[in-house]
Amino acid sequence: MTGADLEKEATAAQPVLSVERLSVDFRVAGEWIPAVRDVSFTVGRGEVVALVGESGSGKSVSSMSVLGLVAGSARHRGSIRFHDTELLGLGHEALRGIRGKRIAMIFQEPMTALNPVYTIGKQIAEAIRCHEKVSAAGARARAIELLTKVGIPEPERRVDSYPHQLSGGQRQRAMIAMAISGSPEVIIADEPTTALDVTVQAEILELLRGLRRDLGSAVLIITHDMGVVADIADRVVVMKEGEVIEEAPVGRLFAAPGHEYTRRLLAAVPKPPPPGAEPAAVTRPGAAVGVPPPTGAWPAGEDTTLRVRDLEVEYPGRLGRKGFKAVHGVSLTIGKGEVLGLVGESGSGKSTIGRAVVGLSRATGGSVEVCGTDVTGLSGRRLRAFRPTYSMVFQDPGASLNPRWSIGDSIAAPLLVNRRADRAAAHARVAELLEQVELPAHWASRFPHELSGGQRQRVGIARALALEPELLIADEPTSALDVSVQATVLRLFRELQDRLGFACLFISHDLGVVELLAHEVAVLQNGRLVEHGPAREVLANPRTEYTKRLVAAAPVPDPVQQAERRRLWREMAAA
Repeated sequence: MTGADLEKEATAAQPVLSVERLSVDFRVAGEWIPAVRDVSFTVGRGEVVALVGESGSGKSVSSMSVLGLVAGSARHRGSIRFHDTELLGLGHEALRGIRGKRIAMIFQEPMTALNPVYTIGKQIAEAIRCHEKVSAAGARARAIELLTKVGIPEPERRVDSYPHQLSGGQRQRAMIAMAISGSPEVIIADEPTTALDVTVQAEILELLRGLRRDLGSAVLIITHDMGVVADIADRVVVMKEGEVIEEAPVGRLFAAPGHEYTRRLLAAVPKPPPPGAEPAAVTRPGAAVGVPPPTGAWPAGEDTTLRVRDLEVEYPGRLGRKGFKAVHGVSLTIGKGEVLGLVGESGSGKSTIGRAVVGLSRATGGSVEVCGTDVTGLSGRRLRAFRPTYSMVFQDPGASLNPRWSIGDSIAAPLLVNRRADRAAAHARVAELLEQVELPAHWASRFPHELSGGQRQRVGIARALALEPELLIADEPTSALDVSVQATVLRLFRELQDRLGFACLFISHDLGVVELLAHEVAVLQNGRLVEHGPAREVLANPRTEYTKRLVAAAPVPDPVQQAERRRLWREMAAA
């Protein structure tokens, strides 16, 4: 049965999952605060329904309610039915028999969803053995098979890795492997491709399409990536402030959105250039307009903010095993006020380079100079005094914010630790930064668990900008943001850069964002630099086969164009 056949059958058949007039309230300071109001939608067998909207719109709360995963302080009204079984109010044991086996969940933040003290193989095997009678050896073999299926390299070795030893994208793939271990009838995917590079994202979406085709699985995908929606969804449900404001087949929604809010969402999406497009003129800040930059890095001069020379990073092996070299002789230069986009697949060394620049990973070879100072040779008091010169926005906001601190305390910490402000001035600066990233100033007293994933990422950006650094290392800074907030943050980023003149190493898998922001792009493959040049030139007319595959895999927010790009990507992947 083809995907089109399944779509037609889903339309005619009784829904596998039906949500009717769902309302969810949370008790806060003695009052009931509504989070979801009268939400209704269905998902049929073999159908993919996308639930989209801004951070805090109620997408995740609606989906978490299906499996009873919402906090105990919540109350629910309405109905959630799986086939003929009412899930609201279902007993714990009965619900446990459904969770993971018949309805599976792919969570948004793998670092917080995976247990840090167990290997990923053990965690996947545990999920298998919860629902199947299989030996430990059989479960391990199945775990390796699932890791292979979701595209993790060297699965026989990675099965014994701990979550912190994997890249962000690899952790997300491990989560997906765990979710599909029981061949579920319904897959609820909460931002399943947020941390993935474009090629792995294409593979995961292809995998979800395969599960739909082979098993007839119904898929409810929660996402802010309209390119992903265009690529995989049959129907789209748009939410705003806890309510459904529009529902339509994917083709109709993109061609003629009926609600002004939906039109704003689509307009905010950055779009990568089409293959073969004429490269735009790229200028260096302060250079004559229309003069193209030189091949490779900008010439190093007095205004060079970051210079990386022949950088090597090797992680030591454990228990006598051979170490792993993550970065092989990479050289990069970023001038003041410039943005270098660093792209590549998960595990290619992007985040390792960023961490080596700020000293969180030790460089085993080469040098890193920030504003003319070799930071690899600094230690102790000199390093502490120099650290305010640079800052970092981390990929996973759930893991980078202290859960016991309010977000105001987290943002104020750099100011207080570096004695840049007293508590009163720090409080005022926190309010200013929260407003800049589109969060209310009075939220300073809230804790990370009280915010959505996108809101936590905005807090991370505010904290990184607190000291107005010369160099910002941005590791997937917009990956957890919905498209309208992403557009706001990117606009803010450009305004701050114009005002402060900081340089930025921008690490991202979103080629549309990179094309929008970066002056130049460096492409990494297996820790080596394979292509480097002006952003529009590299992304519109890539020279290497590897870069061509990256560009072809990037989804665009247009179902018709995306269907053609998917066909081209499949041909390249099969070649």
